[in-house]
Order: sequence, then structure tokens, then C-alpha cells
Amino acid sequence: MRISPFIYAGLGSTMHLATINETTSPIPAIPAGIEAPNTSGFRNPTVHTSGGGAAICASGLITVNGTTTHNFKLPQSLIPANQTLLTSSILSVFVPGGASKPTPPFDTISEDFTIGASLCMPSNATQHPPNTVEFLTHGTGFDRYYWDFAPGYSYVDTAIASNHAVFFYDRLGNGLSDHADPLIVQAPLQLELAHAMINMLRNDHKFKKVIGVGHSFGSILTQGLNWAYPDLLDASVLTGYGVNTTTIATLGFDFGSNPTIASIADSERFAGLSNGYTCSESVRGTQLDYLSSTPDSFDPAILAQAFAQRGLQSAGEMASAPVGGVAKNYTKPLFVINGEQDFPFCLGNCSYPQDQAAAVREAMYPAVKASGFGSYLVPNAGHGLNLHYSAQQAYEVIQTFLSKHGF
Repeated sequence: MRISPFIYAGLGSTMHLATINETTSPIPAIPAGIEAPNTSGFRNPTVHTSGGGAAICASGLITVNGTTTHNFKLPQSLIPANQTLLTSSILSVFVPGGASKPTPPFDTISEDFTIGASLCMPSNATQHPPNTVEFLTHGTGFDRYYWDFAPGYSYVDTAIASNHAVFFYDRLGNGLSDHADPLIVQAPLQLELAHAMINMLRNDHKFKKVIGVGHSFGSILTQGLNWAYPDLLDASVLTGYGVNTTTIATLGFDFGSNPTIASIADSERFAGLSNGYTCSESVRGTQLDYLSSTPDSFDPAILAQAFAQRGLQSAGEMASAPVGGVAKNYTKPLFVINGEQDFPFCLGNCSYPQDQAAAVREAMYPAVKASGFGSYLVPNAGHGLNLHYSAQQAYEVIQTFLSKHGF
């Protein structure tokens, strides 16, 4: 796998950024007196601060090669001709005693894709360059700005305060990344694209340590990396994740968000997209999937923003071959943190019948020592931790764990 070269702030990170003309989230300018990153090697890059102003960031497009032999070869019939057929296909998944469908054959994919990405550094990086980078992968229903959502809701700002660099990106099919054929946008391909980008961060000889942080489907991909490449990451943080990834998790998303053909749900924003891309139909669907059931646990304006900026899910991801499994050879530090009222993974109660975050180690990580594991359930929070008043508390709990383990 290859990724094109790019130079950031004279610090030796290698990745090529192309011009971008639009963003999916407001980007604040760098304040006076703060030195801008060295943009040598860029073509019309965007340089800006993070949502809370703690980081100096470069954002743009990168070219990443993704190669996998584990995608399914999916039929064109999976792309619905209309909304009625999409809804019918979702309902058919839950019919008791329904006819089982044969597993599709595997398909090999090897292509270069354009990925929207941001690399943020502390504002004092020239004096104190970080040797650790956090690699952030967003979940379904969002783009990369889940991690830098708004002032006070920016995981990026909190990670930067620990003198970590932060790399976050739009998964294929979202944000400014390519909206490729939705039948090939599957979990195995997403995993290998993440693998390629982590190798870039690892091999540029500047970042000595890479921490993988995921949310929801991004956590599934991070766990998949732990399973497939146990030595790739120096530590992992799984948010919005649990061992119940079958019917209940599917039920939570499929009936919570009421998936709708994206070009129908928002004909202006998603005009021209294939019917194989879907999104949440309404702001209430976003609330059901991502917010706590506790009154006054979130700002309605943040919910409205989450819906307005909602991301996409591809037909390929919905029918994808699974990634991940028991990561028997992964031995690095691991932290699992969920909203206590996570609906998709816990049906609203992550304490029942046991702590669902704590259960991950025994079920999925037998080689991680108790001393290297931590878990936490955030009170009055749902699946989208970053959207709640308690977001900053969650960020600080994560950074405390990482600091305890030398990061």
C-alpha cells in the first residue's frame, strides 16, 4: 500500500495534500502571533486552528492506495431503485425464519482513493515537537469533524493539550473523501485504507508512537486492526463499542435512524449520489441513535448541528464482510469508554446485564493484562459521546488513561 508524500510544518511527516475548495465544518483562522505550519509541498492547502483554538492544523486531500482481498463481490441489486425497496430490504433482515442468503464470493480491490484529512499539531510544536500521534476514525453518521465538532466539544483540543499530534480523516464515502461505488465501500477496504495511513504516520520517522482511537464503526475498524495487525498500534481507545455487534446493534441503527436514500433525504447536499448511499432521515433519528435518554444531557443546538452535518453509510458497509475478532496477539494498552445510555450497542443501558465496556477485554482481548486495560461508562451520555455536555469529561478520562501508560 502506498500513500503520496507530504511535508507538514517542517517536521518530516510525509503526505501530499491537494487543493480543497470546501469544508464540512467551519474552519477558524490562525490568530495573530501564532506561526503557521510550513506549507512546503502543498498545493493551496488550508491552514487553520482547531475548534477550540488549541491546535494548528493543515487540512486537505491525500491519495491513499487501498488493497484488500476480503471485500465481498456484491450484486448491483443491493442498490435500491427507490426508498420503498430500501425500507423493505431492511425489514426483511428481521423476519424470523427468513431464508438465509448465501455468502457472496470474495473480491479483490486495489485502487487509489482521495481521502479528506487533517493533521493538527500543538501551537508550540516547533519548540516541543510531539512524538505521539493519535489516529482518529469516525463512525457511521459522521465525518472527520466528529472529533473537532465545536468549541468545548473537540477531542482534538484535549489530545493536543497532552502534546499529541492528531490525524483525523473522512472515511471513504464521507465528507471530502471519494464517494466511490457504494458496493465496494466495505469494512475490509476501510480497514486497509486505515492501515495504509497509519503506516505513513509510523514510517515517516517523526511520530514514534501511534494511538488508534475510534468511535462506533470507527472502533470496529480499530479493533479489526488490533486483530489483523496486533503490533501496528501502541495503544487503542474504543468509544461507542461493545461485544454485542449483531442483531441488537443492527436494530438500533436500522430502526433508530430510519436509513433513507441520501439524495432523497437531502437533495441539495447529496445531489447526484448513488442510491447506495443512505443517511438518517430526521433529526429525531439522529437523536435516537446518538443521544442520551436523560433530559438536559445535551444542547439542542449540538443535535441540530449533528443532523445538518450527518454522514453517510454505503450499501457495501451494510452488507460487508465482518472485520475483527478475538485479538489474541494484541498486548498493548486498551481503553474502552461508552456512554452509559448507548442505544445501538446497549439498548440504552450499558450497565446491564454487566458493564458492557469492561466486558470487552475478556471477550476480545485475552492477551491484554488487567494492568493495561481500562474502561469507563460516562453518566448521562449516549452513543455519540462527543455530542453531550459530558464530552470534556470523557476526553479527560481517556487522556488520563493514556498518560498513565506513558503517552
